[in-house]
Amino acid sequence: MITLRNFVGQNKNINIVEEKGIFTVFEHKKDLGISPNAAQTTYFMQEMGVRQRQVLVRLENNAIRLNPGAMQMMSGSIKQTSGIQSAGDLLGKAIKSKMTGDSVVKPVYAGTGILITEPTFNHLLIEDVGSWGGMVCDDGMFICCDDEIKDKAVMRSNFSSAIAGGEGLFNLCLEGQGFAVIKSPCPREELYEVILENDCFKIDGNHAICWSDDLQFTVERAGSSIMGSAASGEGLVNVYRGTGKILVAPLR
Repeated sequence: MITLRNFVGQNKNINIVEEKGIFTVFEHKKDLGISPNAAQTTYFMQEMGVRQRQVLVRLENNAIRLNPGAMQMMSGSIKQTSGIQSAGDLLGKAIKSKMTGDSVVKPVYAGTGILITEPTFNHLLIEDVGSWGGMVCDDGMFICCDDEIKDKAVMRSNFSSAIAGGEGLFNLCLEGQGFAVIKSPCPREELYEVILENDCFKIDGNHAICWSDDLQFTVERAGSSIMGSAASGEGLVNVYRGTGKILVAPLR
């Protein structure tokens, strides 16, 4: 039997940021173990909300998939497997990894107990994947998800998206029912949620954190002509068309 004390819900230095499903995102208000030389820098970091965050997963006879190397500690009756079904499955995952830049293997942790991820200074979002239909993530943003959620590589609408859009030719798409935890450069209260209904949204720069798989993503001139784009000073912009939603980090 393991008793965990001075933890989430008991430690005054730990703040719960978000809870959905079996996932809890928490942050450490202060780093109390710093050296005197780093005290001034750390103080201003903490005042600006630059804090270390982790994910607590409570498993009850179910399973999650985790980004490799993201597990810090766990307890209970939890078994870890590679998540690879066969040699063909390994080959498919390797190809998908090459395309998206994500890891080849996302280990599966199954059973009953608790799991805690490694700390990160990134903000962490818990997203209901089912509400997106299919959720396309920006490169390298994935942390973990319910094992029922499937992932695939999706190709951008055209090569201009890869060359000029800064998103890569392929991205990771999550689909199914359940929750996923992804990284974000800013907190949820700072994100814009853009809902499109048979319309388009243009972004100057790589500010989209994730977007619906149903949206068509292209890169186009800001104006209707080369002269118009040059006059506006905007050049090329990322364009999302169709029906769906986008999470946008305006200060990224």
